[in-house]
Amino acid sequence: MSDLVFIAFPTEQKAEEVRQKVLSLQREYLIELGDAVVVVKDDKGQVKLNQMLNLTAAGAASGALWGTLIGFIFLAPLLGTALGAASGALGGKLSDVGINDKFMKDAASALEPNTAGLFLLIRKMTTDKVLADLKGAGGVLIRTSFDETKEAALREALAAAASSEAAAPAAT
Repeated sequence: MSDLVFIAFPTEQKAEEVRQKVLSLQREYLIELGDAVVVVKDDKGQVKLNQMLNLTAAGAASGALWGTLIGFIFLAPLLGTALGAASGALGGKLSDVGINDKFMKDAASALEPNTAGLFLLIRKMTTDKVLADLKGAGGVLIRTSFDETKEAALREALAAAASSEAAAPAAT
């Protein structure tokens, strides 16, 4: 069973930085992700999703390859490439893997304008090591499907970063 985490950040750059940190933890086999999406809410209240994988582009590339191969059979490779790319792009646009896009847009409406958030769909993780690596990340936990102890540990790790950042300028 997977767990869902939604963390708000003051900027898109900070959310993307944390996503890259989590992806590096995945390369170290400390966490296994189903999806990691950065959402951005602009000053007009529009929500934009920055998916990890662009399914439209991947579908177009795959469709173009298959269309070319089929086109060679019917002696029209350019027509096959064009039709394959168009159908693959349409298929990629209509498919949705990972976290449901409508759910993310609805949840992201809770963000303040000109801020961002990070959705993580976590399949497995080594909790103590991941939380230790995220301790300096900052952000505010908006929603999670963790049990109370894991959620409290994540809130504490994020709050520790926020309090240490606030204390640092005061000390100078």
